[in-house]
Amino acid sequence: MSIRINSEIPNLVVETTQGSFALRDWIGESWAILFSHPKDFTPVCTTELGYVAGLTGEFDKRNCKIIGISVDPVEDHLEWIKDIEETQGHKVTYPLIGDPKLEVAKAFDMLAADDSDTSEGRTAVDNATVRSVFLIGPDKRIKGIITYPMSTGRNFDEVLRLLDSCQLTVKHQVATPVNWNKGDDVIIVPAVNDEEAKKRFPEGWEAPKPYLRIVKDPS
Repeated sequence: MSIRINSEIPNLVVETTQGSFALRDWIGESWAILFSHPKDFTPVCTTELGYVAGLTGEFDKRNCKIIGISVDPVEDHLEWIKDIEETQGHKVTYPLIGDPKLEVAKAFDMLAADDSDTSEGRTAVDNATVRSVFLIGPDKRIKGIITYPMSTGRNFDEVLRLLDSCQLTVKHQVATPVNWNKGDDVIIVPAVNDEEAKKRFPEGWEAPKPYLRIVKDPS
């Protein structure tokens, strides 16, 4: 199964550090961030999990749940969580999926379907492609995907920016330009014609080109 933007997420029951549940049911009416790791007790991932733990309040403000996944068993995750809190100063309060049969990694198209069916004996290098962040909407569809190499720590401030942008689009039918940050001017999406735009944005807009209609951040 190929996973792309707008793909519906796989209907999976997952084993996590906070019990077993159906992923779609767990998301409910919220947004969600699923971020993956090639192996437990790896240095870069340890810093990422700790940093995200420190951002849980920011994700909560945005009605966005967080869930991590690593290809090792839940029992290993529970030990790793202790190291994360000790070294990064933040307690991991969100669930981590155990994926020792690589089922979730394959379902999210991070490993090939014909790859082995066990994490046992595999190294982080074998699982190097399990390094993606998936932004999932309340409709259970993929809104964004970011994939990094193992050697580069992911920028979760950028993940928050992506979330803000996607939520703004859903609510106000606007897109965000290059290097946009919350509060900056935005662009009316092409799907909204001028007549509809006048109703949505009665104060008008700047249009250096007919297709480039710039308005203040409506949020």
